[in-house]
Amino acid sequence: MRVRTALAAGVLLAAALAPLAHAGEGDGLSVDGHGTVAADSTVTLSGQYRCFDDSQGPVFVSSTLVQGERSTGIGGTRAVCDGQVHEWVNSAVVKDPAFTPGAAHVQAGLMQLTATGEMGLPTPGFLAREEADVELH
Repeated sequence: MRVRTALAAGVLLAAALAPLAHAGEGDGLSVDGHGTVAADSTVTLSGQYRCFDDSQGPVFVSSTLVQGERSTGIGGTRAVCDGQVHEWVNSAVVKDPAFTPGAAHVQAGLMQLTATGEMGLPTPGFLAREEADVELH
C-alpha cells in the first residue's frame, strides 16, 4: 500500500512539473488543477515556478481567477530565483459576489519589476505565463 501511495505521489508531482520541464532551461510556471474557496470567501490558488535571475529587479507570481463573467486578481507571491522549482500559493478574500465551488480558469504570470528610464520607475515584464482550467473546492 505504501509503495502505491508513493508511486501515485511521484506521478502527480511529475505531472504538475511537466510544464516546467518543457520550458527547457528557462523560466517556467505551472498552475495546479484545483483551488479552494473557504467559508469566509478566501480563494487559494497554487502551482510551481522556476526562475533563474532576479538581479534586474524582484520577481513575483501573479494570478487571476476567472469564473463566468467575473475576473479578479488573487494575491501575489515573491519568487526565489535560484533555478530550482518552488511552489507558489496565492490567496485573497473575494466577496460581493464570492466565487463558488466548481469550474474556473486561472491566468498566472511570472513577472519581474525592473527600473527603467531616468525616473527609475518599475516596469513589469513577464518571464513566463500560464493558463489552466481549475476546479474550485
